[in-house]
Amino acid sequence: MLDAIRWDTDLIRRYDLAGPRYTSYPTAVQFDSQVGTFDLFHALRDSRKALRPLSLYVHVPFCANICYYCACNKVITKDRGRALPYLQRLEQEIQLIACHLDPTQKVEQLHFGGGTPTFLSHDELRQLMAQLRKHFNLLDDDSGDYGIEIDPREADWSTMGLLRELGFNRVSIGLQDLDPVVQRAVNRLQSLEETRAVIDAARTLQFRSINIDLIYGLPKQTPENFARTVDEVINLQPDRLSVFNYAHLPERFMPQRRINGSDLPAPAQKLEMLQRTIEQLTAAGYRYIGMDHFALPDDELAIAQEESTLQRNFQGYTTHGHCDLIGLGVSAISQIGDLYCQNSSDLNQYQNALASAQLATSRGLICNADDRLRRAVIQQLICHFSLEFATIEQTFNIDFRGYFGELWPQLLDMADDGLIELDNQRISVLPAGRPLVRSVCMVFDAYLEHSNRQRFSRVI
Repeated sequence: MLDAIRWDTDLIRRYDLAGPRYTSYPTAVQFDSQVGTFDLFHALRDSRKALRPLSLYVHVPFCANICYYCACNKVITKDRGRALPYLQRLEQEIQLIACHLDPTQKVEQLHFGGGTPTFLSHDELRQLMAQLRKHFNLLDDDSGDYGIEIDPREADWSTMGLLRELGFNRVSIGLQDLDPVVQRAVNRLQSLEETRAVIDAARTLQFRSINIDLIYGLPKQTPENFARTVDEVINLQPDRLSVFNYAHLPERFMPQRRINGSDLPAPAQKLEMLQRTIEQLTAAGYRYIGMDHFALPDDELAIAQEESTLQRNFQGYTTHGHCDLIGLGVSAISQIGDLYCQNSSDLNQYQNALASAQLATSRGLICNADDRLRRAVIQQLICHFSLEFATIEQTFNIDFRGYFGELWPQLLDMADDGLIELDNQRISVLPAGRPLVRSVCMVFDAYLEHSNRQRFSRVI
């Protein structure tokens, strides 16, 4: 079975290194300021000529309350009026981008992230969606994957009804942990009842998919209390779950400095939490998609993995990796053909650029031939746990063993350790290696040797 996974504590301890999550290759760490607006316009023109379908990501950075664990780009404010000038600039960006695309390019995927997208008022959400529909070819038949991140403390039945009316059919709900002691330690008090109310509304309103996010490794967590959270979440029956490893990097993310390091669970406890979670979810019928993602067998991600069509991009595992991804808003990342580019992560710089009728592109990267080859290898391994050398050889006109000859000793070591099965035709990630698939992918990362590993979370 594709979802087969075996827990090997010794193997995990040896290969649990810090490394990228590979929502892209090369990763955003490699972006630089040499890539700018001209490159973006050139990529948009190519997208228009090819009439490639689109995926839109819209970043809404505002939150009314701070969660201490959060590493997202956000603005903490109780002043709802701060959204208005941001939305004005966001609408300018929508117009500037859309005029370089063909109006017939279909938007197959749409995602609102944050921050807290429902920080916006109902009127502001209506206006923003109206602008997107005016300038992009959004689908009206509910066939697109149109999702939004929900904080149950910032949404009620009327909010969910509005979102469904506006065309959203997927919701991703931040939960993290249900234990009140843990919630107080991270400043996110959120009851099971609040979460259940949003899920009940989503089901009644016929949202197509519900995802719940959990985090293990938070302060005050224990294997026992996290297992209780997982049991409660299983009872809610989400279609998908994301179970993230908390990376404590207070030197990079200021809110994390409010977390008492002595309250964090020990590494052995974190491993036990993940092991128990995998066992609980597997017993409840969820399939292990990869890394930190689980889905029910009839979910589109599980089906795509069965059919070898699953892909991965800045929105995580997806069935829309063939689309050009347009990122809108502060810090948003686009992937258009071989171009990656990112908007300024500073709210004032973003707004000032657009106030001057300029896009806020601040950095990026254009993939070369080696990047494209390694991207295909990593994508195949991280999505499907296997790689046929012949497929890569035919696509890129190379000899796989010859091209990656210097990596072969590392791969042989992984094969000896039981992470992978290796022969002259393929690599197969074995059940014990699947929780460590990032470590396998890291072998093929040409940039990792020169990167600061402290920028990345650990694999487990």
